[in-house]
Amino acid sequence: MKRTLFLLTTGLLFAACTFAAKPPNVVLIISDDQSWTDYGFMEHEAIETPNIDRLARQSRLFKRGYVPTSLCCPSLASIITGLYPHQHGITGNEPPIPSGGKNTDQYRSQVQECVDFIDTEPTLPRLLAKRGYLSHQSGKWWQGHYSRGGFTHGMTHGDPKRRGRHGDVGLKIGREGLKPIFDFIDDAGDKPFFIWYAPFLPHTPHNPPKRLLDKYTGKTESRFIARYWAMCEWFDETCGQLLDHLDDKKLSDNTVVLYVTDNGWIQRADNGRYAPRSKRSPYDGGLRTPIMIRWPGKVQPGERLELANSIDLAPTILKACGLEPSDTMQGIDLLDDTALAKRKSTHGACYLHNAVDIHKPSANLTHRWLINGNWKLILPHKTNTNATEPELYNLTKDPHETQNLAKTNPHEAKRLAKQLNELLPES
Repeated sequence: MKRTLFLLTTGLLFAACTFAAKPPNVVLIISDDQSWTDYGFMEHEAIETPNIDRLARQSRLFKRGYVPTSLCCPSLASIITGLYPHQHGITGNEPPIPSGGKNTDQYRSQVQECVDFIDTEPTLPRLLAKRGYLSHQSGKWWQGHYSRGGFTHGMTHGDPKRRGRHGDVGLKIGREGLKPIFDFIDDAGDKPFFIWYAPFLPHTPHNPPKRLLDKYTGKTESRFIARYWAMCEWFDETCGQLLDHLDDKKLSDNTVVLYVTDNGWIQRADNGRYAPRSKRSPYDGGLRTPIMIRWPGKVQPGERLELANSIDLAPTILKACGLEPSDTMQGIDLLDDTALAKRKSTHGACYLHNAVDIHKPSANLTHRWLINGNWKLILPHKTNTNATEPELYNLTKDPHETQNLAKTNPHEAKRLAKQLNELLPES
């Protein structure tokens, strides 16, 4: 009997130690330039996204998710660091363009300064490495060679002479299959891994497979919209390939899968560009995104009504992996119901595409915004925008922000402005 109890106790201790030594794998899926409305589960009129719909059903789903800023480079930097743009210092895609243009030493030096910040930031790959994680970068990146962000593996070479800042070779992921990610998973063996899957999809160029373009051409009179819709389904197919691979390798049960979009996109019908109230704007067309967290057996699937922000992803991931967020992270653990119950608002800011001053975030500011309950306030920055009046919207009654209620609800606008000024001062 004693021997049996000893063996049983030893086995349980071994199992506990083994579990503790193997934290969950993490897969972060980031879509690129996609509106929060453009999914099957969000009841889009035409776009089919069966794989992301399945992920939504299996996840803790926040339909009212947001990114702090509606431009890709600073938004991605916020996701990888868990910091607001005014904290990590990246507010635009590009530095100021000097009078001599981009082919100058001055411009190249400023580009280098924009990338240098990532060398010392407590990024997700660096923090996860403390628990033995291997990490893989693919797709959109902006910050030079993947190792500069702490990734142990990746695709982006970062050579500025080969246009390597944006993503270079990494941008092939998804469009040309997922083999680099599959190889990384195989090579990781028993070690926990973190995957940054940020394909250049459904981002322009909108050049979907013919079979998908043909499918959507008959659903709209605009060839530009048809191409974009087809790109959304193409992106969905790649997500299905990644999720199916986790299933095939029997990794799904011990893998946290998270989903977010870097910024929104409303496709114009008359050309290949985006509509004004989407990318780079302070409106929900540029800022809003579904946020999902799937962790079988650990997270109960279902829609949540609370507000979520992409700066929450880093602390959520770190907590799930047995690590503490850095002191500078202001987001919350989206799996912590107590923290979610306390949240009443979320906020952020928009900045110039080309910075005026790469060392002073407020110099590049165009708008600040705050959502509290059903209300959304937008405050323009007088220096970098022609707008001067605040904008107030009731998102429940007016989800597409068509009726400015600031003048008819001055007390509400004043209350929210006071809160926003406390959270994010103008300068």
